[in-house]
Amino acid sequence: MPRILSYNVHRCVGVDRKLDVRRVAEVIAAETPDIVALQEVDVGRSRTGGVDQAHALAGLLGMAFHFNAALQVESELYGDAILTNLPHRLIKAGPLPGYPRIPQLEPRGALWIGVDMGGAELQILNTHLGLVPREQQIQARALVGEEWLGAALRRDPLILIGDFNAGRRTVVYRTLTGHLTDARRTFPDARSTPTFPSTFPVVAIDHVFASPGIAVTAVRVSSSPLARVASDHLPLVIDFELS
Repeated sequence: MPRILSYNVHRCVGVDRKLDVRRVAEVIAAETPDIVALQEVDVGRSRTGGVDQAHALAGLLGMAFHFNAALQVESELYGDAILTNLPHRLIKAGPLPGYPRIPQLEPRGALWIGVDMGGAELQILNTHLGLVPREQQIQARALVGEEWLGAALRRDPLILIGDFNAGRRTVVYRTLTGHLTDARRTFPDARSTPTFPSTFPVVAIDHVFASPGIAVTAVRVSSSPLARVASDHLPLVIDFELS
């Protein structure tokens, strides 16, 4: 049964303020996922020792990866990645619009790949939305618009995954669930699965939204002692089948 994991790795700096890429890889490996969607990944940034975290994590996990830089400062990159041990192809990577009234906000982007699930392709779209509600709303509308989910490239089954910085009572959530189904709600035994902050999780801002053709069979967070310290988010883990 396939498993996908979403994880904001906080540039591999834990709540103890220690930079430890290997620790993050151990948290992921403990869940044995087939597909990993990562947010807040540093590549070649001086603040995290110049390490290409996407490449390093993929190497430690024995996976291939795609990376999209939402932010670039000279040669330093920061953004999102998708790792997998399955055959795959890149569909699209690019920016999401910001909020023009606050141009200094951190740039955001999205990364879209197709994964061969044994004869059927599953599309995965990974993103990390902004912190300002109006900014998030603009980005959510872009995701469901003609550049992304409304594009001719879109094929179901599809999973939209990532850190949306928004809970269930927001405009962002309603916008996205107008087009896809929250995986938490499709699994009848799903309990509250907050992901942030990792030390004492109280809010669910990391989500998995699924198209028709995906049957969710398990939803949970990884809350081991290591996961509670490795990042400020807990990983969200989804088991599913293609119907």
